[in-house]
Amino acid sequence: MQPEDLVRDHTIYACVMGSRAFGLATEASDTDRRGVFLAPTPLFWRFERPPAHVEGPGEERFSWELERFCELALRGNPNVLECLHSPLVEHVDDTGRELLSLRGAFLSRQVYETFTRYALGQRRKLDADVRTTGVPRWKHAMHLLRLLTSARDLLRTGELRIDVGAEREPLLAVKRGEIPWPEVETRMARLAAQAEEALHGTPLPPEPDRARVAGFLFRARRDSARRADAHDEVVQGVVDRGGVGQR
Repeated sequence: MQPEDLVRDHTIYACVMGSRAFGLATEASDTDRRGVFLAPTPLFWRFERPPAHVEGPGEERFSWELERFCELALRGNPNVLECLHSPLVEHVDDTGRELLSLRGAFLSRQVYETFTRYALGQRRKLDADVRTTGVPRWKHAMHLLRLLTSARDLLRTGELRIDVGAEREPLLAVKRGEIPWPEVETRMARLAAQAEEALHGTPLPPEPDRARVAGFLFRARRDSARRADAHDEVVQGVVDRGGVGQR
């Protein structure tokens, strides 16, 4: 089975991400698609395991195999957690709906570290741009402000909301380079401090609910194996009745 076939035939959840999901899209914005596929269980009984992720088919599309997706979400990976909370869902089946029902199980106080670590990496890149060219990449600065705001609000409320809402125009002003860099730096520092303060009173649990996620993954693999067995029984029945290759 080709990697692209896994995405086409076994996707359980697909959504639009990026600026369109964040409420920051303009006419020039791309459409970034993300998804989760459930590789059939029998593929794991071979020496060569199915891929943990697939790029494509098509441009701007990236999908994770369910187990890998769950691993990253349990670690608090910002991109993966945001994917689970996209308001623009394009496809979801029963397994995908169960995955979405587990959104809260993936959230914990660990998001402070993971979101902060990601933000620091992005900030270093912006600072390098300023040293090299005198200005940052304004689009990246906008998205860093968005991420810091999202992290602060997640720690405050225990819920991850990725649409920027009323912050759309202030953030787009940053993207257009209309806000002086020192002012943007001040906003970033303020948001980081607010996120740290929110950590001390956050309603999020210390750890994600790994047992609940593990139970879901086990059921998904088991049900996939049962479907494969049922398919094999049907095929074998046709063979036994002489229905294959007969003229």
